[in-house]
Amino acid sequence: MKQKTLFQHMWKAKRDTRGYHDANITERQWLRMFNPRLPTLNVKMGNKPSHPNAAALLYAGMERRLDFIVFRSHFASSIYMARQMVIHGKVKVNGKKLAYPSHTVKDGDVVAVDPEAVVTLKKPANGSEELDFVPVPYMQPWMFVPEYLEVNYNTCSTVFLHEPVTKPNATELPSPYPPEFHALAFKYYLRRGRSRE
Repeated sequence: MKQKTLFQHMWKAKRDTRGYHDANITERQWLRMFNPRLPTLNVKMGNKPSHPNAAALLYAGMERRLDFIVFRSHFASSIYMARQMVIHGKVKVNGKKLAYPSHTVKDGDVVAVDPEAVVTLKKPANGSEELDFVPVPYMQPWMFVPEYLEVNYNTCSTVFLHEPVTKPNATELPSPYPPEFHALAFKYYLRRGRSRE
């Protein structure tokens, strides 16, 4: 097996992490969202466990997007369905309809979804007004709610608490890749940003 250069490792990390966090966002759109200044809380203090590399938060800015919040709250079975729900006016932010999936919310914003549009809520056969939760079979591995969201399934609403952060031995940003892999992708974008200046 041939040895790869550092650039090849960075490009592969960028490709794989973007593939997971992509949501059909173009490279140009992503570069506008890219923030080279990440939080620097990953300092080891005494015997306390250290925080993961801050580069694990490379895609944290995307989690503020309206379509991502609807998807992470499990009101849609895919990011594409979440985008369609926003475009068709099924989503409100602080009581106001927004038809822009790329709208970035602020800390404390309330995102509400029309219960009739939620794919996992079905009317029961007995004619009751209450909706029953019926999970889609393939979404079971992704049935977790990130700590930066406070979801209420009774009212089909979510409060965006804060942008994802790192914690001792963990990061709030959902990703199957380790922080070191994100660090390579972060270095790729840093390098690319410097070459464009």
